Amino acid sequence: MNYAEESLRLHGEWKGKIEVISRVPVQNKEDLSLAYTPGVAQPCLEIQKDYDKSFSLTRRHNLVAVITDGTAVLGLGDIGPEAGMPVMEGKCALFKSFGDVDAFPICIRSKDVDEIVRTIYLISGSFGGINLEDIAAPRCFEIERRLKEICDIPVFHDDQHGTAIVVGAAMINALRVVGKRIEEVKVVINGAGSAGIAIGKHLMNLGVKHLKMVDRFGVLCEGEQMNPAQAEMAAITNPEKFSGKLADALKGADVFVGVSAPHIVSKEMIASMAEKAIVFPMANPVPEIEPDEALEAGAAVVGTGRSDHPNQINNVLVFPGLFRGALDVRAKDINLEMKLAASHALADLVSKEELSATYILPAAFDKRVGPAVAAAVAQAARDSGVARL
Repeated sequence: MNYAEESLRLHGEWKGKIEVISRVPVQNKEDLSLAYTPGVAQPCLEIQKDYDKSFSLTRRHNLVAVITDGTAVLGLGDIGPEAGMPVMEGKCALFKSFGDVDAFPICIRSKDVDEIVRTIYLISGSFGGINLEDIAAPRCFEIERRLKEICDIPVFHDDQHGTAIVVGAAMINALRVVGKRIEEVKVVINGAGSAGIAIGKHLMNLGVKHLKMVDRFGVLCEGEQMNPAQAEMAAITNPEKFSGKLADALKGADVFVGVSAPHIVSKEMIASMAEKAIVFPMANPVPEIEPDEALEAGAAVVGTGRSDHPNQINNVLVFPGLFRGALDVRAKDINLEMKLAASHALADLVSKEELSATYILPAAFDKRVGPAVAAAVAQAARDSGVARL
Protein backbone atom coordinates (compact mmCIF):
# COMPACT_ATOMS: atom_id res chain seq x y z
CA MET A 1 0.00 0.00 0.00
CA ASN A 2 1.14 3.54 -0.73
CA TYR A 3 0.39 4.98 2.71
CA ALA A 4 0.84 8.60 1.62
CA GLU A 5 -1.68 8.38 -1.23
CA GLU A 6 -4.18 6.24 0.66
CA SER A 7 -3.98 8.38 3.80
CA LEU A 8 -4.57 11.54 1.76
CA ARG A 9 -7.59 9.93 0.08
CA LEU A 10 -9.04 8.82 3.42
CA HIS A 11 -8.48 12.20 5.05
CA GLY A 12 -10.59 13.65 2.26
CA GLU A 13 -13.33 11.16 3.10
CA TRP A 14 -13.05 11.45 6.88
CA LYS A 15 -12.98 15.27 6.91
CA GLY A 16 -11.46 15.09 10.38
CA LYS A 17 -10.61 12.17 12.67
CA ILE A 18 -12.51 13.26 15.78
CA GLU A 19 -15.93 14.73 16.56
CA VAL A 20 -17.89 15.94 19.58
CA ILE A 21 -20.69 13.62 20.71
CA SER A 22 -23.15 14.57 23.45
CA ARG A 23 -23.06 12.36 26.56
CA VAL A 24 -26.60 13.39 27.56
CA PRO A 25 -29.98 13.23 25.82
CA VAL A 26 -31.46 16.50 24.56
CA GLN A 27 -34.75 15.32 23.12
CA ASN A 28 -37.45 17.12 25.10
CA LYS A 29 -38.13 20.12 27.32
CA GLU A 30 -37.09 18.32 30.49
CA ASP A 31 -33.76 17.22 28.96
CA LEU A 32 -33.12 20.79 27.86
CA SER A 33 -33.91 22.18 31.31
CA LEU A 34 -31.51 19.76 32.99
CA ALA A 35 -28.58 19.90 30.56
CA TYR A 36 -28.93 23.62 29.98
CA THR A 37 -30.98 26.45 31.45
CA PRO A 38 -32.39 26.73 34.07
CA GLY A 39 -30.94 23.63 35.75
CA VAL A 40 -27.34 24.17 34.66
CA ALA A 41 -27.08 27.23 36.91
CA GLN A 42 -26.74 25.03 39.98
CA PRO A 43 -23.51 23.22 38.98
CA CYS A 44 -22.14 26.62 37.89
CA LEU A 45 -22.75 28.01 41.39
CA GLU A 46 -21.25 24.92 42.99
CA ILE A 47 -18.05 25.34 40.95
CA GLN A 48 -17.98 29.03 41.89
CA LYS A 49 -17.92 28.00 45.55
CA ASP A 50 -15.50 25.08 45.10
CA TYR A 51 -13.01 25.13 42.21
CA ASP A 52 -12.32 21.37 42.56
CA LYS A 53 -15.88 20.65 41.48
CA SER A 54 -14.92 21.85 37.99
CA PHE A 55 -13.46 18.35 37.66
CA SER A 56 -16.35 16.36 39.11
CA LEU A 57 -19.24 18.33 37.54
CA THR A 58 -17.81 18.68 34.02
CA ARG A 59 -15.85 16.59 31.52
CA ARG A 60 -12.68 18.43 32.52
CA HIS A 61 -11.54 15.43 34.55
CA ASN A 62 -11.04 13.42 31.36
CA LEU A 63 -10.13 16.10 28.83
CA VAL A 64 -6.63 16.82 27.50
CA ALA A 65 -5.58 19.63 25.17
CA VAL A 66 -3.18 18.54 22.42
CA ILE A 67 -1.36 21.74 21.52
CA THR A 68 1.15 22.67 18.81
CA ASP A 69 2.59 25.76 17.15
CA GLY A 70 3.36 23.73 14.02
CA THR A 71 7.12 24.28 14.15
CA ALA A 72 8.36 20.67 14.39
CA VAL A 73 5.65 18.48 12.89
CA LEU A 74 6.79 14.87 12.43
CA GLY A 75 9.91 15.02 10.27
CA LEU A 76 8.41 17.82 8.19
CA GLY A 77 9.70 20.73 10.24
CA ASP A 78 8.08 24.16 10.51
CA ILE A 79 4.98 23.69 8.36
CA GLY A 80 2.62 25.89 10.38
CA PRO A 81 -0.15 25.24 12.92
CA GLU A 82 -2.93 24.49 10.42
CA ALA A 83 -0.74 21.99 8.56
CA GLY A 84 -0.06 20.31 11.90
CA MET A 85 -3.78 19.77 12.54
CA PRO A 86 -3.97 16.27 10.97
CA VAL A 87 -1.27 15.10 13.37
CA MET A 88 -2.99 16.68 16.37
CA GLU A 89 -6.29 15.06 15.39
CA GLY A 90 -4.52 11.75 15.02
CA LYS A 91 -3.01 12.13 18.47
CA CYS A 92 -6.47 12.82 19.89
CA ALA A 93 -7.79 9.66 18.23
CA LEU A 94 -4.97 7.65 19.83
CA PHE A 95 -5.70 9.14 23.25
CA LYS A 96 -9.28 7.89 22.97
CA SER A 97 -8.51 4.51 21.41
CA PHE A 98 -5.65 3.52 23.72
CA GLY A 99 -6.50 5.32 26.97
CA ASP A 100 -10.19 6.32 26.82
CA VAL A 101 -8.99 9.91 27.28
CA ASP A 102 -10.93 12.67 25.53
CA ALA A 103 -8.55 15.02 23.74
CA PHE A 104 -8.98 18.16 21.66
CA PRO A 105 -6.51 19.63 19.13
CA ILE A 106 -5.44 23.25 19.50
CA CYS A 107 -3.09 24.83 16.96
CA ILE A 108 -1.63 28.19 17.97
CA ARG A 109 -0.61 30.83 15.41
CA SER A 110 2.45 32.10 17.23
CA LYS A 111 6.15 31.33 17.71
CA ASP A 112 6.47 33.74 20.62
CA VAL A 113 7.15 31.93 23.89
CA ASP A 114 5.38 34.51 26.06
CA GLU A 115 2.32 34.49 23.81
CA ILE A 116 2.13 30.69 23.66
CA VAL A 117 2.54 30.27 27.41
CA ARG A 118 -0.08 32.93 28.12
CA THR A 119 -2.53 31.43 25.62
CA ILE A 120 -2.25 27.93 27.05
CA TYR A 121 -2.49 29.13 30.63
CA LEU A 122 -5.63 31.15 29.88
CA ILE A 123 -7.47 28.10 28.49
CA SER A 124 -6.06 25.57 30.97
CA GLY A 125 -9.14 25.77 33.20
CA SER A 126 -11.10 23.86 30.55
CA PHE A 127 -8.81 20.82 30.69
CA GLY A 128 -7.45 18.16 33.03
CA GLY A 129 -4.08 18.01 31.27
CA ILE A 130 -1.94 19.66 28.59
CA ASN A 131 -0.07 17.61 25.97
CA LEU A 132 2.44 19.76 24.07
CA GLU A 133 3.25 18.41 20.64
CA ASP A 134 5.61 19.15 17.75
CA ILE A 135 7.08 22.38 19.15
CA ALA A 136 10.65 23.03 18.04
CA ALA A 137 13.65 23.08 20.35
CA PRO A 138 14.92 24.97 22.23
CA ARG A 139 11.66 26.94 22.57
CA CYS A 140 9.78 23.82 23.69
CA PHE A 141 11.90 23.51 26.85
CA GLU A 142 11.03 26.99 28.11
CA ILE A 143 7.35 26.67 27.19
CA GLU A 144 7.00 23.45 29.15
CA ARG A 145 9.02 24.72 32.12
CA ARG A 146 7.03 27.90 32.46
CA LEU A 147 3.66 26.18 32.06
CA LYS A 148 4.56 23.63 34.73
CA GLU A 149 5.28 26.52 37.09
CA ILE A 150 1.92 28.25 36.65
CA CYS A 151 -0.58 25.49 35.79
CA ASP A 152 -2.22 23.25 38.39
CA ILE A 153 -2.74 20.41 35.90
CA PRO A 154 -0.19 18.08 34.24
CA VAL A 155 1.82 19.61 31.39
CA PHE A 156 3.68 17.07 29.27
CA HIS A 157 5.72 17.50 26.09
CA ASP A 158 5.32 14.09 24.47
CA ASP A 159 8.11 14.53 21.92
CA GLN A 160 10.46 14.83 24.86
CA HIS A 161 9.18 12.67 27.65
CA GLY A 162 6.98 10.14 25.86
CA THR A 163 9.94 9.25 23.68
CA ALA A 164 12.26 9.12 26.70
CA ILE A 165 9.95 6.83 28.65
CA VAL A 166 9.57 4.26 25.87
CA VAL A 167 13.31 4.34 25.10
CA GLY A 168 13.92 3.79 28.81
CA ALA A 169 11.69 0.71 28.81
CA ALA A 170 13.38 -0.63 25.67
CA MET A 171 16.79 -0.05 27.25
CA ILE A 172 15.86 -1.86 30.47
CA ASN A 173 14.85 -4.98 28.56
CA ALA A 174 17.60 -4.84 25.94
CA LEU A 175 20.15 -4.79 28.75
CA ARG A 176 18.45 -7.84 30.24
CA VAL A 177 18.84 -9.61 26.90
CA VAL A 178 22.58 -8.86 26.57
CA GLY A 179 23.34 -9.27 30.26
CA LYS A 180 24.79 -5.81 30.91
CA ARG A 181 24.24 -3.42 33.84
CA ILE A 182 22.81 0.03 33.20
CA GLU A 183 25.38 1.64 35.52
CA GLU A 184 28.26 0.23 33.48
CA VAL A 185 27.24 0.67 29.84
CA LYS A 186 28.51 3.45 27.61
CA VAL A 187 25.65 5.19 25.83
CA VAL A 188 25.76 7.49 22.79
CA ILE A 189 22.73 9.58 21.80
CA ASN A 190 22.82 11.22 18.38
CA GLY A 191 20.51 14.21 18.10
CA ALA A 192 20.63 16.86 20.84
CA GLY A 193 17.18 18.29 20.24
CA SER A 194 14.08 17.96 22.39
CA ALA A 195 13.81 14.17 22.18
CA GLY A 196 17.53 13.47 22.49
CA ILE A 197 17.99 15.68 25.54
CA ALA A 198 14.93 14.25 27.28
CA ILE A 199 16.11 10.70 26.54
CA GLY A 200 19.54 11.53 27.94
CA LYS A 201 18.11 12.91 31.19
CA HIS A 202 15.70 10.00 31.58
CA LEU A 203 18.37 7.35 31.00
CA MET A 204 20.58 9.04 33.57
CA ASN A 205 17.67 8.98 36.04
CA LEU A 206 17.32 5.26 35.30
CA GLY A 207 20.99 4.77 36.22
CA VAL A 208 23.18 5.47 33.16
CA LYS A 209 26.55 6.87 34.26
CA HIS A 210 28.48 7.04 30.98
CA LEU A 211 26.69 9.16 28.39
CA LYS A 212 27.80 11.15 25.37
CA MET A 213 25.42 13.42 23.47
CA VAL A 214 26.19 14.12 19.82
CA ASP A 215 24.77 16.78 17.51
CA ARG A 216 25.68 17.97 14.02
CA PHE A 217 28.84 19.69 15.24
CA GLY A 218 30.01 16.64 17.23
CA VAL A 219 30.02 15.45 20.83
CA LEU A 220 28.58 17.96 23.32
CA CYS A 221 31.42 19.25 25.45
CA GLU A 222 31.57 22.09 27.97
CA GLY A 223 32.92 25.27 26.47
CA GLU A 224 31.51 24.66 23.01
CA GLN A 225 28.92 27.01 21.51
CA MET A 226 25.43 25.54 21.90
CA ASN A 227 21.94 26.45 23.04
CA PRO A 228 21.16 26.55 26.81
CA ALA A 229 19.52 23.10 26.86
CA GLN A 230 22.55 21.55 25.14
CA ALA A 231 24.91 23.43 27.46
CA GLU A 232 23.04 21.96 30.43
CA MET A 233 23.55 18.45 29.05
CA ALA A 234 27.21 19.12 28.28
CA ALA A 235 27.72 20.00 31.94
CA ILE A 236 26.36 16.66 33.22
CA THR A 237 27.55 14.27 30.48
CA ASN A 238 30.85 13.42 28.81
CA PRO A 239 32.98 13.77 31.98
CA GLU A 240 36.11 12.83 30.02
CA LYS A 241 35.63 16.01 27.91
CA PHE A 242 35.84 13.80 24.83
CA SER A 243 35.64 15.67 21.55
CA GLY A 244 34.97 14.24 18.12
CA LYS A 245 32.25 13.17 15.72
CA LEU A 246 29.65 10.42 15.98
CA ALA A 247 31.96 7.79 14.52
CA ASP A 248 34.53 8.57 17.21
CA ALA A 249 31.97 8.45 20.02
CA LEU A 250 30.61 5.05 18.91
CA LYS A 251 33.94 3.25 19.26
CA GLY A 252 33.56 0.90 22.21
CA ALA A 253 30.04 2.12 23.04
CA ASP A 254 27.46 -0.37 24.33
CA VAL A 255 24.32 1.52 23.28
CA PHE A 256 23.41 3.82 20.39
CA VAL A 257 20.20 5.85 20.41
CA GLY A 258 19.43 7.86 17.28
CA VAL A 259 16.86 10.65 17.08
CA SER A 260 18.48 12.48 14.22
CA ALA A 261 18.63 11.86 10.47
CA PRO A 262 18.39 8.96 7.99
CA HIS A 263 21.30 6.75 7.02
CA ILE A 264 24.05 8.60 8.87
CA VAL A 265 25.38 5.50 10.65
CA SER A 266 27.45 2.96 8.71
CA LYS A 267 27.99 -0.75 9.29
CA GLU A 268 31.61 0.06 10.11
CA MET A 269 30.47 2.39 12.90
CA ILE A 270 28.28 -0.33 14.40
CA ALA A 271 31.11 -2.85 14.09
CA SER A 272 33.33 -0.51 16.13
CA MET A 273 30.95 -0.68 19.11
CA ALA A 274 31.37 -3.07 22.04
CA GLU A 275 30.27 -6.70 21.81
CA LYS A 276 26.54 -7.31 22.21
CA ALA A 277 25.77 -3.73 21.21
CA ILE A 278 22.26 -2.29 21.51
CA VAL A 279 21.23 -0.10 18.57
CA PHE A 280 18.10 2.07 18.52
CA PRO A 281 18.10 4.04 15.22
CA MET A 282 14.80 5.89 15.65
CA ALA A 283 14.77 8.53 12.92
CA ASN A 284 11.40 8.21 11.22
CA PRO A 285 10.44 7.13 8.64
CA VAL A 286 14.03 6.31 7.60
CA PRO A 287 16.33 5.22 10.47
CA GLU A 288 19.96 6.20 10.98
CA ILE A 289 20.90 2.68 9.83
CA GLU A 290 18.66 -0.06 8.46
CA PRO A 291 18.03 -2.79 11.07
CA ASP A 292 19.36 -5.63 8.89
CA GLU A 293 22.59 -3.70 8.32
CA ALA A 294 23.01 -3.08 12.05
CA LEU A 295 22.51 -6.78 12.78
CA GLU A 296 24.95 -7.79 10.03
CA ALA A 297 27.51 -5.44 11.57
CA GLY A 298 27.24 -7.21 14.93
CA ALA A 299 24.46 -5.48 16.89
CA ALA A 300 22.75 -7.83 19.34
CA VAL A 301 19.47 -5.94 19.78
CA VAL A 302 17.97 -3.44 17.33
CA GLY A 303 14.85 -1.32 17.75
CA THR A 304 13.41 1.42 15.53
CA GLY A 305 10.41 3.72 15.41
CA ARG A 306 8.84 1.70 12.59
CA SER A 307 6.05 -0.84 12.85
CA ASP A 308 7.40 -3.03 10.05
CA HIS A 309 10.46 -4.11 12.08
CA PRO A 310 10.73 -5.94 15.42
CA ASN A 311 11.01 -3.84 18.60
CA GLN A 312 9.03 -0.78 17.56
CA ILE A 313 9.85 2.02 20.01
CA ASN A 314 6.64 4.02 19.81
CA ASN A 315 5.22 6.80 22.01
CA VAL A 316 1.74 5.29 21.72
CA LEU A 317 2.89 2.80 24.35
CA VAL A 318 3.24 5.69 26.80
CA PHE A 319 1.08 8.80 26.54
CA PRO A 320 -2.46 7.29 26.66
CA GLY A 321 -1.77 5.25 29.79
CA LEU A 322 0.34 7.97 31.36
CA PHE A 323 -2.41 10.57 31.06
CA ARG A 324 -5.02 7.99 32.07
CA GLY A 325 -3.16 7.42 35.32
CA ALA A 326 -2.55 11.12 35.94
CA LEU A 327 -6.20 12.01 35.30
CA ASP A 328 -7.51 9.15 37.44
CA VAL A 329 -5.81 10.58 40.55
CA ARG A 330 -6.22 14.21 39.44
CA ALA A 331 -2.47 14.76 39.49
CA LYS A 332 -1.12 18.31 39.63
CA ASP A 333 1.96 17.36 37.63
CA ILE A 334 3.66 14.58 35.71
CA ASN A 335 6.91 14.27 37.62
CA LEU A 336 10.10 12.23 37.49
CA GLU A 337 8.70 9.46 39.67
CA MET A 338 5.72 8.98 37.36
CA LYS A 339 7.93 8.85 34.26
CA LEU A 340 10.27 6.27 35.81
CA ALA A 341 7.29 4.19 36.92
CA ALA A 342 5.94 4.22 33.36
CA SER A 343 9.24 2.92 31.94
CA HIS A 344 9.43 0.09 34.45
CA ALA A 345 5.76 -0.83 33.98
CA LEU A 346 6.24 -1.10 30.22
CA ALA A 347 9.41 -3.16 30.54
CA ASP A 348 7.85 -5.52 33.09
CA LEU A 349 5.01 -6.42 30.70
CA VAL A 350 7.54 -8.57 28.81
CA SER A 351 8.04 -11.72 30.88
CA LYS A 352 11.38 -13.50 31.27
CA GLU A 353 10.03 -16.31 29.07
CA GLU A 354 8.99 -13.89 26.32
CA LEU A 355 12.04 -11.64 26.42
CA SER A 356 14.35 -11.96 23.41
CA ALA A 357 16.45 -9.89 21.04
CA THR A 358 13.37 -9.37 18.85
CA TYR A 359 10.85 -8.83 21.65
CA ILE A 360 11.87 -6.20 24.19
CA LEU A 361 8.63 -4.19 24.25
CA PRO A 362 4.94 -5.12 24.17
CA ALA A 363 3.13 -4.43 20.92
CA ALA A 364 1.19 -1.21 20.46
CA PHE A 365 -2.11 -3.12 20.39
CA ASP A 366 -1.36 -5.19 23.50
CA LYS A 367 -4.41 -4.38 25.63
CA ARG A 368 -2.39 -4.70 28.85
CA VAL A 369 -0.25 -1.66 28.08
CA GLY A 370 -2.59 1.25 28.85
CA PRO A 371 -3.93 -0.15 32.14
CA ALA A 372 -0.46 -1.22 33.34
CA VAL A 373 1.10 2.17 32.64
CA ALA A 374 -1.91 3.98 34.12
CA ALA A 375 -1.80 1.96 37.35
CA ALA A 376 1.95 2.49 37.81
CA VAL A 377 1.71 6.22 37.07
CA ALA A 378 -1.26 6.70 39.41
CA GLN A 379 0.55 4.94 42.27
CA ALA A 380 3.72 6.96 41.66
CA ALA A 381 1.63 10.16 41.72
CA ARG A 382 0.18 9.16 45.10
CA ASP A 383 3.55 8.16 46.50
CA SER A 384 5.20 11.39 45.35
CA GLY A 385 2.45 13.64 46.67
CA VAL A 386 1.08 15.14 43.44
CA ALA A 387 -2.20 13.19 43.42
CA ARG A 388 -5.36 14.95 44.60
CA LEU A 389 -7.49 11.79 44.79
